[in-house]
Amino acid sequence: METVRTELIPGVWLTALRSDKFKTGCLSINLLTQLKRETAAFNAVLPFVLRRGTRFHPDMQTIAAELDSLYGTGVEPIVRKIGEIQCIGFYASFPDDKYLPAGSEAFEKAANLSCEMLLAPNTRGGLFLPAYVESEKEKLLELIRSRVNEKRSYAHFRLLEQMCCYEDYAVSRFGTEDTAESIYYQKLTKYYHSLISASPVEIFYCGSMEASKVADILSDALSGMTRGEINYDIGTDIRMNAVEDKVRSFVDEMSVTQGKLVMGFRLGECMEEPDLAAIYVFNAVYGSGVTSKLFMNVREKLSLCYYASSTVDTHKGIMLVSSGVDFDKVDEAKSEILAQLEAVKSGDISDEELEAARRSVASDLLACLDSQGELEGFYLANTIDGLEFSPDELAALVCDVSREDVIKIASSVVLDAEYFLRGGGEDDEP
Repeated sequence: METVRTELIPGVWLTALRSDKFKTGCLSINLLTQLKRETAAFNAVLPFVLRRGTRFHPDMQTIAAELDSLYGTGVEPIVRKIGEIQCIGFYASFPDDKYLPAGSEAFEKAANLSCEMLLAPNTRGGLFLPAYVESEKEKLLELIRSRVNEKRSYAHFRLLEQMCCYEDYAVSRFGTEDTAESIYYQKLTKYYHSLISASPVEIFYCGSMEASKVADILSDALSGMTRGEINYDIGTDIRMNAVEDKVRSFVDEMSVTQGKLVMGFRLGECMEEPDLAAIYVFNAVYGSGVTSKLFMNVREKLSLCYYASSTVDTHKGIMLVSSGVDFDKVDEAKSEILAQLEAVKSGDISDEELEAARRSVASDLLACLDSQGELEGFYLANTIDGLEFSPDELAALVCDVSREDVIKIASSVVLDAEYFLRGGGEDDEP
């Protein structure tokens, strides 16, 4: 695979990954903006409104017909949160031109349609159509309100909302209900124009076409894009230490039969110069996967919970430990979760545990090479973080992570906050 990076127009960058491995191609167009409580919902609803119709394809029926004519090409809205940066836009998947009849030009047509959705929305008097905005606004509100229905992810959201209450990271990628309710077509149209003018844009392509030809096609498709002063002052504020000296505890009550415990840690000083390979292996040793200490000890050996696992967000420097526990075992589960972290800090890591962790992480990274969607997410995240390695290069680094590297990461980790969803409220568990 060959990767070429090119600036197409001011503030619009293309990462083109040439590969003959896939029979399809993919293209994503991402507007980057700072994640903020007052604008997150506006950003989240925008690609869905833009997907409703364009100047030349005024409704979803004509868009669908165009996509069908392109051998089943798909173009879908995307809304992501990478650290404290919100990424919105479109992801297109299409048959690779080398497998289609000559002159099909599936990539060029898919690129033109994607850029048309972004830059030429269906408007009346220069404003978004009220019916489109209201419809997508209601869908967004329904999505925000429904997150309480899945208790495990809801517990994650509530922990981060309170643990990071002084940080933009507390905001969901879909924004807040009160902000979503304030969305109207006039305000959204004005906001859209400011976003198009000022946002950095990251475009990713994966397919068999030469990078120079991809760049030429996209430059033509984006030629009508209005650019003003680009806002490059976006990024993620990484807090090294816990907010307070004492661990903060938060509790909610609902009518649930199983408690949801989430413990939030700061990765600490290791985030000054983060070693991603070592962080990933540490996480695998501690709590990610079936060979981890949390799984083998807290869940299997001691039977303190129904599940126990850790995840790390290296963009923000946070680790979450999530577990499902009986109400009367929560304190015992907390103690054992912390005891397993102390075990890693003290170097109580067998050769088998370390090797299993390295194999697991490397395998996951190499699996990215078999999925265009995974590759797109990997390269976008790396670009935002200013990194320049491929999945296989990172996998090679993972294989060299030592026990001392893992201990160093673990030693900087500090518990900041904990959240427990327990029984006693009125909502029903699904």
